[in-house]
Amino acid sequence: MPLPMASPGKRVKIFSLAGGRGMQEHLISMGLGPGSEIEVIRKGAPGPFIIAVKETRLAIGAGMAQKIMVSENGII
Repeated sequence: MPLPMASPGKRVKIFSLAGGRGMQEHLISMGLGPGSEIEVIRKGAPGPFIIAVKETRLAIGAGMAQKIMVSENGII
């Protein structure tokens, strides 16, 4: 499922990235590569999505969030 479908407070695992090579490289450079575990802190509406990756919080836009495919509890 796309990241925007995950509920705040949930820990999810990234299993794939959509978008072009540049977008994928940008996401990976932020620590958002396949296999990464993230926590949804706040869903954007309005505003950015706030997620936690390890000890870092990131704000990402809705378009970027749509490109991050995640699974909850290992379910794809």
